[in-house]
Amino acid sequence: MKKGILAVVLYMFFIAFAYAQDFQGKAVYQSKTSMADFDFGGRQMSEEQKKRVLARIKSNLEKTFVLTFDKSTASYLEEEKLEAPSVNGSGGRFGGFNTSGKLYKDLKNKTYTNQKEMFGKFFLIQDNLETFQWVMGSETKQIGNYLCYKATATKTVSATDATTFRGPPRRDSEDDEEEKKEEPTEIEVTAWFTPEIPISQGPGEYWGLPGLILEVSAGKTIVLCTKIVLNASEKEEIDFPTKGKKVTQAEYDKTLTEKMKEMRERFQGGNRGNDRGPR
Repeated sequence: MKKGILAVVLYMFFIAFAYAQDFQGKAVYQSKTSMADFDFGGRQMSEEQKKRVLARIKSNLEKTFVLTFDKSTASYLEEEKLEAPSVNGSGGRFGGFNTSGKLYKDLKNKTYTNQKEMFGKFFLIQDNLETFQWVMGSETKQIGNYLCYKATATKTVSATDATTFRGPPRRDSEDDEEEKKEEPTEIEVTAWFTPEIPISQGPGEYWGLPGLILEVSAGKTIVLCTKIVLNASEKEEIDFPTKGKKVTQAEYDKTLTEKMKEMRERFQGGNRGNDRGPR
């Protein structure tokens, strides 16, 4: 009975405000990824080397994003920051890949556009938004000034998904067959949303709840909202990107997998050369 009353209240909030004219806002999110059980791929490394590797990975995975939204569209962009140039010139990219991309969501058509860069080439990923089968819970908690409600869902992820990041590829050639056999797995997603901001948006690909999602836990990654600005005096237009080769998510993932395989083979070939020692 209580869940039914809660659903009615949330629905009333959503209908009353979600389509308000010129309603717009911004939410700042910070992502954190656990490195507790990071897999170094069986390589022999000193503790100091491990610390350097983990520090580099954390700097690439733990970022700040800004979600700009109106009643039906949103952009989710990494906050720009000045970074020291790297040896290979990749800057904030991880091994030549732009891991974040520039994500835009269109709730009216239930589609998204994600502009990503891979070794200097831009891709425009255009596909349907994933529809999460959210299960409402009875738990609540306060996040900042907002009362939030819990919802859970399952999500299918691949081995290259940042939320399940396990480390660099293994060196042993016999492990190649094991890597090929890896199948997508399901993880539980826990979201906390507030009907006080009645927009069906959230960080990254998450959406579909009767209120803005302020926190998401998925796999090893937690994304938490740290700041919200509603109906600022200066309205910001949400312009979808147009630069890049248009591909579906499946097509992009295939290209990404092939590039990662090339990098792995190049990396393993370099190690074999180093193992020969001086002549």
